[in-house]
Amino acid sequence: MGGRAARLVAGLLALAGPAAARPARIVSINPCIDAVLVAVADPGQIAAISHYSQDPAATSIPLALARRWPATAGTAEEVVALRPDLVLAGGHVDPATAAALARLRVPVASFPVPASLAEARAQVLGIAAAAGQPARGAALAARIDAAVAAARRPGPPVPALIWQGGGLVPGAGTLADDLLRAAGFRNASADYGLNQWDVLPIEYLVARPPRLLLSDPAAAAGNRINGHPVLAQVRMQRAAFPERLLRCAGPVLIPALAQLRAARAQLK
Repeated sequence: MGGRAARLVAGLLALAGPAAARPARIVSINPCIDAVLVAVADPGQIAAISHYSQDPAATSIPLALARRWPATAGTAEEVVALRPDLVLAGGHVDPATAAALARLRVPVASFPVPASLAEARAQVLGIAAAAGQPARGAALAARIDAAVAAARRPGPPVPALIWQGGGLVPGAGTLADDLLRAAGFRNASADYGLNQWDVLPIEYLVARPPRLLLSDPAAAAGNRINGHPVLAQVRMQRAAFPERLLRCAGPVLIPALAQLRAARAQLK
């Protein structure tokens, strides 16, 4: 575990408090936190989740599962009305909501967006500890570790590019970059001089194609960039990588790594 990740998990565990303190009513106001929370907490501990988790276009958990709980838009009025023992939030909370919760002394644990697998693992452990379920957090972290181990491939890294809707590309310093590295790829984003998150025009892609292009077939349908017919004429391999696998960390890392593992195995 890197220095930043080690500091992150230490801070999150300290914030969570003693593992024996198990909150009875937890409200999550972040969809990525939702995905971890529903995997580690008792269903009865969860008072509400984010409304994004009940949106088919935004959720990272099965809709049928998400609809087991009430959802909020994360306003202070909604959250306070649920009488939570603990509120779980992402790295960015509406200032008015944060101020109101602080004024009313509602405990809030905030978790930043992970930029690596180590930080994602730390986040899982921190959320589980906050929920008073450290053993379940350790079990989920172990499943993620196993997925990372299964995705490893010997040999030199293969240049690959994740190309999302509208040509959006994740670059260095992102969780997607670390996922590619773990599965035996080299993120080709740097070959185009792209920033951490940047847009790669189709002309540049066609002029200098990567060995493998990872994109979402569903997003490409009707998309004038990702679905452009000229891509079929470019000499490069393509593999499916649904954009929903990049929305969050937590449990979704397991299918994301499996998808990358399959793409690596199919390379010719």
